Amino acid sequence: MVLDWQRVLLAIATVGVLMLLLRWAYGNGRSRTSLVERRPTAGRSNEYGLLVPIAAPGNYIEGEMLCRRLEDAGIRTNLVSTVDGPRVMVFPEDESIARQLLAS
Repeated sequence: MVLDWQRVLLAIATVGVLMLLLRWAYGNGRSRTSLVERRPTAGRSNEYGLLVPIAAPGNYIEGEMLCRRLEDAGIRTNLVSTVDGPRVMVFPEDESIARQLLAS
């Protein structure tokens, strides 16, 4: 037979575990332990790791068209949002080929 005080302790323990799980999942950004994705921030075009900017389209539609053209040629591309506007980025080993394709 379960006593009333045991039910109360079980309820408190359950709420405590839920509080810890929610704090872990939605924790603040200071500890970087939150599971909730943060809003991405735009950086300069040289802050994207190994990627090299090869084109600066006027808008995202033009950038997407350039990316499609490069992808059709087998080149991996990324259209990124930088503080200077959209940039088409490729890996350094594909840079010369991508520039030649876009120039033609």
